[in-house]
Amino acid sequence: MKKVAVILSGCGVLDGSEIQEAVLVLLALDRANVQVICAAPDIPQYHTVNHYTKQPVPGETRNVLIESARIARGNIVPLNKLNVNDIDAVIVPGGFGAAKNLSNFAIAGEDFTVHPEVEKVLMDAHNKGKPIGFICIAPAIAAKVFGKEKVEFTIGTDKQTATILSKLGGQHINCTVHNVVVDRKLKIVTTPAYMLATRITEAEAGINKLVQTVLEMA
Repeated sequence: MKKVAVILSGCGVLDGSEIQEAVLVLLALDRANVQVICAAPDIPQYHTVNHYTKQPVPGETRNVLIESARIARGNIVPLNKLNVNDIDAVIVPGGFGAAKNLSNFAIAGEDFTVHPEVEKVLMDAHNKGKPIGFICIAPAIAAKVFGKEKVEFTIGTDKQTATILSKLGGQHINCTVHNVVVDRKLKIVTTPAYMLATRITEAEAGINKLVQTVLEMA
């Protein structure tokens, strides 16, 4: 049985993992009879957003690992305890947590950095020839970590965001919500999901293709 690590970034599209994207990944992996290992960095969130008002909550602090455990039903490990030797692939769902907690792209723009624990896991997996999938805005992390290797990736059709990320060395490829961009040389798969999706079935189509492609390369 294949094992896939799913790296979460909190719980909720505005300050953590996009819940529907994360659940669709978990569902697609389970349908493929894959063992899932959920992981998240044990760090404070950048901030907490009230998802009803869509406004930040002053003075409220939450932990990325603890919030991610909501999605994983408690079955989760700290990212720094994840053993890359034990897995066959990695998938990173989107949501602003990927751009606020796993990296600071949403805050720093083109000068952003990726959290060291995240970068280490991704580089270790890549160096061992294991495929990695990035969803929604999470491909920004791929652009940063693998830009020097000229990674091909997509965040959909957002020209402004694509231009910023392309400055890191990779090649952005426009992609519809139902499809994926596959860099077979680097074994990296990306799909727009809710960068473009207007309904959950649209996000599901691209995510299912991403999971299938990642598993084929694993």
